[in-house]
Amino acid sequence: MHRRGLFWLFAALMAGPALAWNPPLYRCPFTATAPVIDGRLDDPAWQAAPWTADFVDIEGARRPVAPRFRTRARLLWNLEHLFVAVELSEPHVWGTLRDHDAVIFYDNDIELFVDPDGDHHLYGELELNALGTAWDLLLVRPYRDGGPAVNGWTLTGLASAVHVDGTLNDPRDTDRGWTVELAIPWDALRDLVGPRACPPAPGDWWRLNLSRVEWHHRLDAGRYVRVPIDGLGWKGEDNWVWAPQGAVAMHQPETWGFVSFVGPDGVAAGDPRDELRAVYELLWPVYLAQKARDGGYASRLDDLEGLSPATRERVVLVGGPAGWTATLEVAGRRWAVDDEGRLTAPGAD
Repeated sequence: MHRRGLFWLFAALMAGPALAWNPPLYRCPFTATAPVIDGRLDDPAWQAAPWTADFVDIEGARRPVAPRFRTRARLLWNLEHLFVAVELSEPHVWGTLRDHDAVIFYDNDIELFVDPDGDHHLYGELELNALGTAWDLLLVRPYRDGGPAVNGWTLTGLASAVHVDGTLNDPRDTDRGWTVELAIPWDALRDLVGPRACPPAPGDWWRLNLSRVEWHHRLDAGRYVRVPIDGLGWKGEDNWVWAPQGAVAMHQPETWGFVSFVGPDGVAAGDPRDELRAVYELLWPVYLAQKARDGGYASRLDDLEGLSPATRERVVLVGGPAGWTATLEVAGRRWAVDDEGRLTAPGAD
């Protein structure tokens, strides 16, 4: 999903108190034996990987509507690849787009977003439909901060496969669903990692999200055709995600989930959200308040609306109408966010 949802994003920024920052955490096991990438999730390696929680509506607590069909995922890693498996229940599996880098969300699809260094900039996106057609692209910045999307970027060496439990593009029967397997070489992600190790070291964490686009459909001469929801024009799809966004907008890296990489010894690291909670609850609201402001950026926290007393006390804002940076010290480490929404971790370049 791309420019869709920007109106709802900014409506959410102005819609009163923010929802609690509570993205999910997935502890990703190391595997000594790589799964076979055939779309079937029957490899023994996958049994060591827990399922994510079932996907929820993209708006999360703002719209607590249960998805019509179940979606869940598993992840694994080794020194060569990040492995992703997704199971999508679906009574009618269909797809129409066959050209690489087509706008895949015009079909039902599954989407992966990955921001290895968690700075909200220079992140990758991959979309696949039930035909296995892929769209891979790089975002220099989120669309709200000017993008752009680089469609020429390629996940070189990506292995992917889809298995349909039923009959693809055949409306005469009822299907059970489809499963997707991905093997993403670490080398293909090196453009995104910033100061992080690639492959990651045990205990490292990356930001990641998974999204499913599901259209209502009708039949036209025996073919599946998407049908928008009444009153929403062509933007009538359902959006179900692992980490809820609080708005119909996938390009909010701050609300994506966390993947923590468990080492071969099985020892899991601590929860990265412990330190980052203060960053997102105290520092990040300055970015949101600046973004929602008319007439240029504020140079003083007192000129921004909706900030908590703790933010006003602990955050330092420097800059003016043309640009700004805000900083916050957490446990002796200083974090920063700027007018383009880039979050700088301690020790980053």
